[in-house]
Amino acid sequence: MTIPSRAESADPAIGPAAETGPLPVALSKEEQTLVGRSPGQLAWRRFKRDRTGVLSAYIVLFFFLVAALAPVIGWLYGKDPYTTYGLDRPELLDPITSYPMKPNGGIDGEFWFGIEPRLGRDVLMQLVYGIRTSLLIGLAATVLSTITGVLVGVTAGYMGGRTDYFLGRFIDLLLSFPQQLFFVAFMPVVTALFVSPQKETPTYFRVTALVLVLWLLGWMTLARLLRSSVLSLREREFIEAAKVTGAPPWRIIRRELLPNVTTPILVQSTLMLPNFVTLEAGLSFLGVGLVEPTPDWGRMFAKGADFYEGDITYMFFPGIAMVIFVVAFNLLGDSVRDAIDPKTKR
Repeated sequence: MTIPSRAESADPAIGPAAETGPLPVALSKEEQTLVGRSPGQLAWRRFKRDRTGVLSAYIVLFFFLVAALAPVIGWLYGKDPYTTYGLDRPELLDPITSYPMKPNGGIDGEFWFGIEPRLGRDVLMQLVYGIRTSLLIGLAATVLSTITGVLVGVTAGYMGGRTDYFLGRFIDLLLSFPQQLFFVAFMPVVTALFVSPQKETPTYFRVTALVLVLWLLGWMTLARLLRSSVLSLREREFIEAAKVTGAPPWRIIRRELLPNVTTPILVQSTLMLPNFVTLEAGLSFLGVGLVEPTPDWGRMFAKGADFYEGDITYMFFPGIAMVIFVVAFNLLGDSVRDAIDPKTKR
């Protein structure tokens, strides 16, 4: 006994179209990959396709790993940034010029990046710990400036009226200051307020003062950018609908406004960090930031400026490291912006 097929058991009057039903619509491969993905997942997929952004992210991650693992690197390398190897071992330095006996800043199998003149400290460990110091200060100032800029900018844009007027004028007043000059002028003032000129300023206090100065004069650009964005968003229909439903202002800001200003916050933050790192290095180079014996990028530049006539090696390593870091972070910011907002084109 044979089992009748579906075609045989079906009513002939219905026809073959009713037997199989409507054919499914074939989705393209791109449409299939987009089904069920959140905006964050789509942004991540776009970012992964950007080779420049991925390479920049790896470079930035490398710098942060070097900063975080500086003690481990020093333990494996067998050196530290404070020991004066040239004074402990006189054969390393020329007794007349105080420059390393070996060429190219004393680079060899023992000292991979050479040693400093006069004191003979290891340049590689100075650079590794200098990256750690500069990134710590720049990251702390970036976090504080981002939080302040978001709070002030979103509050001014959403509240409007007198609040917007006074906050806007305060932002304009701070933006009118010549920042480079005030960075240089404020550091001695901040340290003198808490430490007597007759006493040595502790390193931790200099670091704290640098973070405070960079923060106080570094959040206004983000605040002004967010204020203008929120001013346009608060008139949109979804904001009005949230107000009609009786949602409190904090909920509207957190659930409706902040997700729509994520792109400028991320992009501006990625621009702040390298800017703060270079500003901190500039202050240390001018002598109002970190001083001896604290390892720092700016102090290495100051040392290199003293020694470059005899050997340019001392300017080479910190200069190349800072250029690579700043360029990589700026490219990373551009890639993040393009991934979040695909309408933007570089």
